[in-house]
Amino acid sequence: MDMEKVAQGFEWIVANINTLSEKLDTDFYDAFVEQNGQFLDEENQKAPTEELTELSVNNQKLRQLQLNKQEWQKLFQFVLLKGSQVAPLQANHAMTPDAIGLIFNFIIEHLNKNSELRLIEFGSGTGNLAQTLLVNLQKKVEYVGFEVDDLLLDLSASMAEIMESSAEYMQIDAVQKRLMEPADVVVSDLPIGFYPDDSVAKNFEVASPQGHTFAHHLLIEQSFNYLKEGAFAIFLAPEDLLTSAQGPLLKNWISQHGSIMAVITLPSSLFNADAKAIYVLKKGPAAHATFAHPLSSLTDRESLAAFMEEFTKNVKL
Repeated sequence: MDMEKVAQGFEWIVANINTLSEKLDTDFYDAFVEQNGQFLDEENQKAPTEELTELSVNNQKLRQLQLNKQEWQKLFQFVLLKGSQVAPLQANHAMTPDAIGLIFNFIIEHLNKNSELRLIEFGSGTGNLAQTLLVNLQKKVEYVGFEVDDLLLDLSASMAEIMESSAEYMQIDAVQKRLMEPADVVVSDLPIGFYPDDSVAKNFEVASPQGHTFAHHLLIEQSFNYLKEGAFAIFLAPEDLLTSAQGPLLKNWISQHGSIMAVITLPSSLFNADAKAIYVLKKGPAAHATFAHPLSSLTDRESLAAFMEEFTKNVKL
């Protein structure tokens, strides 16, 4: 990966976003979508316009960099990080850190040895987790992302189109069931909070008998409706997922329909709010006891190598 090209591309894209934000009187992310749209429109034009604007000049220079998928993914990640500094998104819309995406990637590679993979993501958000997986997985991936927010959907879809990624995005509330071909893997950086519609929630086994049900619990149950028998799901979820007030309902449901393959706790410094962990669930009976591992760092190579070695040794489908 040529980080010099990535840095140069970052400057041109951010300059265009700032220009468009001012010109259109809009926020960073709407301007980012507009920038991606203009980049794609200009790319599809058979001949350049007579008068090149500063935006077009920057986009022309950006095309001349001839970035590969890895470089585009890294570039877009930096732009999203810039956006989080100038216009922070709500917690449930925030970008999934790349380091966590790479752990998801490692888990999928270890547990699924097939050359082809059907993968569904709940709450695809900015698309960073999707692109981390699509760029790094060493297999042909059929990816479908569910996202209810139209701005995030436009953002992730426009980035995927520039990267010439095979990602497909659908505007769906993932709690609402759709008839679809089952997946080999479901992933989600779970949106945390209560689901507002009790009439929908009551159709789930994890539904709380009193008050609203946690949306992340509903999504975990929903994931099994999209998974093949014996397949697995990976979630980034609160560390107290199974010990919260509604935790026993979820724990009971898992014991009846599947198993917890692994729980990987993450450094609390990664998150502004409550601590989180990675949960690996299997649709079906366990092949072994739950593998529990605390990760003290996502940057220390020795710590990550030790985790990967232990995971490989202990976690099987």
